[in-house]
Amino acid sequence: MLSTGALRAHLLAARLAGPVATPRETSLRSYRLFAARDPRVLLGLDPERSWGERDLLGLMAEKCGVSDDPGHVSGPDVIDPERTLVALGAFGERLAGAARRGAPVLFGTGHPHRLLGFYSGLADALSAAGCLVLTPAQGRCVDITTRFGVRTYSIDYVRGVALVREPGVRVPGSATGAHTHSPLPVRAVLEEIVGARGVLPELVVGDHGWVCGAGQLGIEAIGLADTDDPALFVGEAEGRVSVAVPVDDAVRSDHYRPLVRYVLNRAALSQ
Repeated sequence: MLSTGALRAHLLAARLAGPVATPRETSLRSYRLFAARDPRVLLGLDPERSWGERDLLGLMAEKCGVSDDPGHVSGPDVIDPERTLVALGAFGERLAGAARRGAPVLFGTGHPHRLLGFYSGLADALSAAGCLVLTPAQGRCVDITTRFGVRTYSIDYVRGVALVREPGVRVPGSATGAHTHSPLPVRAVLEEIVGARGVLPELVVGDHGWVCGAGQLGIEAIGLADTDDPALFVGEAEGRVSVAVPVDDAVRSDHYRPLVRYVLNRAALSQ
């Protein structure tokens, strides 16, 4: 069992919480873009209310622990580890509920280089508990607008976790992929399921567009989010994202392993 105190210490030592690598300038820029409803930071969410920059700053202070001072405009941003621990507990409760129901679950990440191991550990545990871990739309192509123009990506799965990769860059099944914020991959996956009259997920677990895209369509969604990802926290505030865990989403992949252990312990799914 990984104690709460041990995980708190790990969060701070690995800079998953506390002062994190995400610059304050980057977070504030995301809040400005979100307030302007820029699709690059909406991540597939269509907010019900109008969120101004001060509203977002207040929300992120409440959810993450960032400074609510608009005059604080530089330096590293901060995540309160206590908020991370509370959210991880709620995250584990959602996984436990899915396991009790034997619910079909979809995992997807826009951070495969960092977070693939986190999600695949959860996918293995839920599969062992009797959940159907969905892997639809394998190989389906999705056109995504990037800063380099429109690029075509293909959907792939690694250990039960969906990701996108540029065709020909890596062979299918290799444990890497492209970084993306787009909700288009999860929409493509759900469209494929509906077209095939297959089983829809009762829970989507992931980050970025995988969570917000699914939540916007009414599917329960939980995930991790950094201080420059306000969409997940707005989605949580508006009831379309069930749990958003504040954590730096770009540290070394092995630093997320204790989080897997902690969440599975909380969900009574430890193997």
